[in-house]
Amino acid sequence: MLSPQDDLIGHQLPTTFNHVVSSDDRWTERYWYTGAPKDSGDMMIDLGLGWYPNKNLMDVFAGVTVDNVQHSFRGSRRLGNAPLKTRVGPLRFEILEGLKHHRLVLEENESGLTFDVHWHASFKGVEEHQSFRRKRNRVEEDLTRMTQFGRMEGWIDLNGRRFQVTPDNWYSQRDHSWGVRSVSQTDMVSGQSLPDYKGFFWFWVTYQFEDFALSMFFKEREPGNPFFLSALEIDKNGVERHIDHVDHDIAWADDPLGQTWSGGTLDLHYRDGSRRRLTLHPMPARFFLKGGGYGGHNGWNHGDDMGQEHSDHYVWNLDDAEVRRQIRQLGDHFTKVECDGQTGFGVSEYGVAKGYPKYQIAQKHVPI
Repeated sequence: MLSPQDDLIGHQLPTTFNHVVSSDDRWTERYWYTGAPKDSGDMMIDLGLGWYPNKNLMDVFAGVTVDNVQHSFRGSRRLGNAPLKTRVGPLRFEILEGLKHHRLVLEENESGLTFDVHWHASFKGVEEHQSFRRKRNRVEEDLTRMTQFGRMEGWIDLNGRRFQVTPDNWYSQRDHSWGVRSVSQTDMVSGQSLPDYKGFFWFWVTYQFEDFALSMFFKEREPGNPFFLSALEIDKNGVERHIDHVDHDIAWADDPLGQTWSGGTLDLHYRDGSRRRLTLHPMPARFFLKGGGYGGHNGWNHGDDMGQEHSDHYVWNLDDAEVRRQIRQLGDHFTKVECDGQTGFGVSEYGVAKGYPKYQIAQKHVPI
């Protein structure tokens, strides 16, 4: 099917842009953005888009956490004759200048949340190592991801309450991933059996300072021996430094509602022999990614066909034990970071599965 994109150069296959190299239904391209004010750390915005060309679908989400209440909007549409239009209902993503300036807009809708935010890059993008693994001889994941750091500017309105978003205060990060993506099903009300995760720790972080930024993702079954590690530092001139090893010491809160950390350190060992120590201070704001459909929610998982166009919205009190039980653990946690006399900010995602040799307190709850 021809679309306006086919009038531009850049084809990689002898077909139109609505086709990709793989016919696997799990082939996904995804945007993700988040931001928070550094002066208080008590509010957070999260939003994203998923494109599923082999399912003829696109879905989106947007939400904010304010006063420990999470407000989420979700939407889905069939691609039809607009396969590359980055809009579903009232939510749209505009790439005004690639890798530099984006515009994110949520128009009036039933959730009561609207915004008009410009995203400005503060560093060049960095490429995460490709994630490739097989499960029972089948490709389970073959995915690449880029991460980029920036600032946000504009406004957010929640049921008539207006928040100004200024680039001196609102630190932000985004990623863009594409490829065959492993499907996770953790929807407690879907009626399907849930995965039984055992014996691992994972940590995914995006931290930026004035002079440099850090993108790190590691997964391990025993401390200090990761089975996946992608860790890079980038400076204002775009110079990258590789990190070959990360030592971690995380303090976990004895939280009856879920996995929560209270601080910790990361010791970074660089390929050139240098080291840095990060001291981590979790801030109040968290956004749980069930609000974006990660793992599924209320029977609706990423890439599900909900009809020609569909939307829904949720309001969750994060102090409510039953809410926390259903939305589980996967989320973005705003974090203040100290390193070599500088203070930075960003997002931490984490999980500890039962049987991992460290962090026993966290293991009272499911990891994802």
